[in-house]
Amino acid sequence: MQKSIRNLVLAALFLALGLILPFFTGQIPQIGSMLLPMHIPVLICGLICGWQYGAVIGFVLPILRYFLFGMPPIYPTGIAMSLEMATYGLTVGLLYARSRWKCIVALYRSLLAAMVLGRLVWGAAEVVLLGMSGKAFTWQLFLSGAVLTAIPGIVLQLILIPALMVALDRTGLVRCARKAPVDAA
Repeated sequence: MQKSIRNLVLAALFLALGLILPFFTGQIPQIGSMLLPMHIPVLICGLICGWQYGAVIGFVLPILRYFLFGMPPIYPTGIAMSLEMATYGLTVGLLYARSRWKCIVALYRSLLAAMVLGRLVWGAAEVVLLGMSGKAFTWQLFLSGAVLTAIPGIVLQLILIPALMVALDRTGLVRCARKAPVDAA
């Protein structure tokens, strides 16, 4: 019971961070959206609270942000982002939880897999959503949106999230490392 309350409170914190962070990066128009500020809290939520919370926060965040602040536009961007970020939270949380060792290597594997899968889901959602409105989503648009313009955000996530997880582990707030079992010989 206590752990579920803790996870619920932390998930609410990550949701609030996801709502607020874009205001800070939006002040830098050239790279603000390239830093992917809503993705960071969702990925951390999946790692700390688990895949269920990560998936829900990831799905709800762009939709709630649209209803509160009018951004991102709900169709097709917000819907595609909801599916993408739900995939991030679900994948990173599930893979990290199922990792035998909660080490930095497992963290990077989980993050990279989540980023790749989330971007593929985003691309598929854009194809379907734009196809429904009679527009095409080309390979060039996918590469531009999923990779090229996202490079600063990807780099930021790959530096910031592991650093934060290591810091939280060292303070004892979140246990990331699991020790190898000792043989009973």
